[in-house]
Amino acid sequence: MTENNPEHNNKSASKLEDYNLIQSALKGNQASYDRLMKKYYRLVSNLINRMIYNKDDVEDLAQEAFIKAFNSLDKFDHQFAFSTWLYKIASNNCIDYLRKKKLSTVSIDKEIDSEDDDLRFEIPDNDYKPDRRILEREKQKILLDAINSLPEKYKSVIILRHQEEMEYEEIASKLDLPLGTVKAHIFRGRELLNKFLKDKIHHF
Repeated sequence: MTENNPEHNNKSASKLEDYNLIQSALKGNQASYDRLMKKYYRLVSNLINRMIYNKDDVEDLAQEAFIKAFNSLDKFDHQFAFSTWLYKIASNNCIDYLRKKKLSTVSIDKEIDSEDDDLRFEIPDNDYKPDRRILEREKQKILLDAINSLPEKYKSVIILRHQEEMEYEEIASKLDLPLGTVKAHIFRGRELLNKFLKDKIHHF
């Protein structure tokens, strides 16, 4: 019988714990968010690591997955396991990352070497907007304003990670901080940035 099955009982207890933590988090309890992240961080990182091989990219994508999940926590359907929903967010995040990375390595403006001198690689831009550059500049300005609004301890690590493109270990060494503190500050900084930008950029 299932009630005597330890594995079934463990899953039920874990699902109940998740439900209680989610309800508490939705009421603004930061400790509940921290507990959910601590409970699933390694599993999410392992999932991402199977798709992405750069250690710091894995860290970034794991943090982004949790931020996305936490921002959509009120939409979570409790009929399903929280872990399944979280893994789907993390997996989709990786797929988007890989797609963007692949696209960024292909220049559509360069000629392709070929024996046929007339061969060119051309893609029509059906989405061209004359004001696109203006919009991009405006978004960059909003992002810079958001970064500048961060508390100094978060601002410094965000700048080093995303503008200077430094590795986590390099940031820890430069700021003379423990690696765990750097990771925590980057996560908190991203959370604050996301909240700041949520209502500012959605209309672009």
